[in-house]
This record gives sequence, structure tokens and C-alpha cells, in this order.
Amino acid sequence: MTTDQVEQPPAAAAPAQPEAQSQPEAQSQPEAQSQPEAQSQPETKSQPEAAPKSDQNAKSDKKKSNAKADTPATEGGAPKLTGAELKAKAKAEKAARRAQAKSSKDQAKGEAAVSSNPVQLGPSAAEVKAGKGKGGRQDTVAGAAAASKNAGFKTSVAPLPVEPKNIIPECFSHLSMAKRIPMTQADKDVHPTVLALGQQMGTFAIDESILRLKATLLAFKKVITSYNTPPGNTLARHLTPHVLNPQIEYLTACRPMCFSMGNAIRWLKLQVSKIDPDFAEHEAKKLLCESIDNFIQERITMADIVIMEQVGKKIRDGDVLLIHGRSTLIERTLLGAYKEGKKFSVFIVDDPYARTGQDLAKTLTVAGIKVTYCGDFGGLRSHIQEADKILLSAESMFNNGSMYGRSGSCDIAVAAKEVGKPVIALCETINITERVTTDSVTYNEIDPERSSAAAFRLLFDTTPAQYLSMVITELGSVQPTSVSDLLRKLEESN
Repeated sequence: MTTDQVEQPPAAAAPAQPEAQSQPEAQSQPEAQSQPEAQSQPETKSQPEAAPKSDQNAKSDKKKSNAKADTPATEGGAPKLTGAELKAKAKAEKAARRAQAKSSKDQAKGEAAVSSNPVQLGPSAAEVKAGKGKGGRQDTVAGAAAASKNAGFKTSVAPLPVEPKNIIPECFSHLSMAKRIPMTQADKDVHPTVLALGQQMGTFAIDESILRLKATLLAFKKVITSYNTPPGNTLARHLTPHVLNPQIEYLTACRPMCFSMGNAIRWLKLQVSKIDPDFAEHEAKKLLCESIDNFIQERITMADIVIMEQVGKKIRDGDVLLIHGRSTLIERTLLGAYKEGKKFSVFIVDDPYARTGQDLAKTLTVAGIKVTYCGDFGGLRSHIQEADKILLSAESMFNNGSMYGRSGSCDIAVAAKEVGKPVIALCETINITERVTTDSVTYNEIDPERSSAAAFRLLFDTTPAQYLSMVITELGSVQPTSVSDLLRKLEESN
């Protein structure tokens, strides 16, 4: 320290000292400061462990204060860090970043906790004691300061809940199940109308096969209307693989397609393939939309009207009709027959899980029809003995005459056969398939609300042809064994 840095006392306090006296004082101060350093260094090296902690702390603080006094101040007034202190600070920051990255990684994996101990920054306690840190004693001071600053900081992560998965036995793994697929996971080419339809199907808001078919065709009509053929392509070759197939895959992922949807989609693809490549795009789109409208009118709307008229002719005054659950076609048939002036009563045997028959009972009661409601299959035989006819709605008819219907339909048909009551199945021809089955597990769906590793419920069952008395379609009334003849007529007409 030079004489220019020594502050001069005020003139009123004491007389000014001569230069000869002030110079020795300025020279003696560095000697007094350097002497303790020379004495403290050998003691620290020779006996680092024998010295008490209080002496070490006192010497460390004294050396730190002397170092601050000798270090020139920066422009902002903060002391300038030495190379060892900068290295210790960088090491502490690197350790903090590693701890933060590790905690984030463990949180993503869903582990219970990373660590319950405070995060250690800087050298360990053993390194501090042995003086093996890279920065020596200054590393120890910087590490201790950083550790005291972050004392009590714990990185604990709460465990993430694990979503339980339904485990289906291997022998039933071929059966499908409806799923609620988020819209964000759908393909980018899926139309917004189809996205909404898939959500409705996955939640069973649209349940019956004929209603799902009609909604699908109307959605495809909007897809075709908004379609524009890319340059260098033709509508007949580009529409099906690049536009229709993503819509079909999404709907199938939400819920397995019913047989009527499969028949209608094959018909629609055939219509697209028949379009002349030289045909104008707007004319081709108009032609496809008109074909869809005609298909809905002929195969769904008019088919239901014809079936309703045929069933109405078989209902007589005073009849007791037993039905299972709720069917839109049977509901319209009963309301139409009642409007014609026929007097009859209805016995509803409901599905104990879905409870769809309650809505039908309310509708028929409001219309003035006498209704008896049973919420389960208890006393089924006695109820069938009181009935004159049993009306069942078919989800599909197989080529061998078996009926694919709501779960419980087979039990009712078997019980009716035992007491000699006629069982009439109502089915549109669009629901007839060329497939053949004799059991209820080859083609079926699993109820997503009642499925576990211990047990699960099937949504449909298969009624063999010998338990059915008649099948009524828009082409007429036939025996169950003659369903294959109806299918042959449909193929010839197409």
C-alpha cells in the first residue's frame, strides 16, 4: 500500500505529520500483514487435522479479509473473484444443473422420489477436510457458501398414477372393444364431422347399427363435398386410399364396424371406382352425393317403412307383444300400429345393464299403449307364457339364418321355443351378411364399461335359426333358412 492511499486526518483534529514519519508507518503495515501469512501456512500444512475447528475458521476468515483488502475493487464495488473461486462457482452451477436434470427425468418416468437429502453443491465433506478440492481452501469456502444458500432444498417428485389396463384372456383376444380416442391422436386427414361421429360411437351415443350406418353415410357425404383432387391425380384413384380410408380407420378404431357399415362402405368404394377419370370433378362429386342419398332412401328409410307395414299386419287386437330392450324400428312399428286403431299391450324385458327399455316404456305410455316393464330376466318363462308374439330386432342376419342381436335375445328365443310362442325377427337387408357363424364368440364386442381380467360382458349374442319363426325384411317375410336366398337376390340386383 502506497502513501497516496493513506487517508489524511482532518486539520482540526491533529497537526499534519512529517513525510519522514508517515513513510515508515506505510511500510510497516505490509510487514505486519505478511508475517501472519508466513506463520499460518506451515501450521496448516503440518497439522491440518490437529488444529481445532475454531482456529481454522479464524485463520480462514483472517486470510479472507486480508485477501479482500489486497484485492483491488472493481468498478461496481464488488470484489473480483480469483481463478480458483470462479472454477468453484462454475462447478457448483454444473452440479445444480445436473441435479435439476435428474429430477426432471425421474419425474417423467413416474418414480416415487429422487432423493430426500439436500442437494450438495461443491466439494464433499471429505474433500473439505482433506483439502483435496481443486481450488484448495478457496473451493471449500465457495462450496460451503453455496451449500448454506441451498440448505433445505429437496427435490422430491410425487408418483404418477398408473392407468389400469383391461386384460382379456387369450382365447377372446380377437374380440374388439369400443375406445374413446382423443381427437389429438387422430390422423390429420380425418374430417371434423367424422371426428365428432367417432366420439359419439365410442361413447355409445349412437348405438344401433342402422343409426350408425346412416350417420356414417351422411358424414362421408360431407367429406366428399369438401374434397378437392390434387394436381396430377384423378378422383377415382385418389379419393378412396387417401381420403376415405383414413375416415374408415378412425371410425373402426373408435368402435368396431357393424355389418351394415361394412356392406355400405364396400358399395361406396365400388361407386367411386366406376367414375370415369375424364369426368369433371364437380360432376363426379355431385353424382356420388346423389348416390348416397338414394342409398339411404332405398335401403334404410323405405326399408323401415315396408317392414313396419308388414309387422303391423301381423298384430291383432288384444295381442300381448313381448320385446327386448329398445329398438327404433320396433318402436316406430308399435306406434304406427296403434295409430291405425289396433288395441294391444306390450311387455318389455329390459337389459339389466343398459336399461334402454325404460325410454321405450315412457314413449309408449305417453302414446296411450299399455306397457308392463320388467328390468331383468327374472320370471322370463312366465312372462313369455302370457305373450302372444315375441318381436326381436336383429343387428344382423348371417347367411345360415342365425340372428346377431342384443345380448339376451337368444335366451328369450330359446324360452319362447320351449313354450311354443312365435319369435319374429325384424331386419333390413343391408344388415344381412354372407358370413356364417354358430356361436356368440366368433363375432362380438366386449362391453368397455364391464371388462376386467376376472370377467367381461359381451354386447351381443347369436340366436340359431331353429329358434326363430320368421324373418321380416323389406323384400318380404321368409324363413330363417331362406336368408341366403335374399342375399342372392341382392347380389343379382347390384
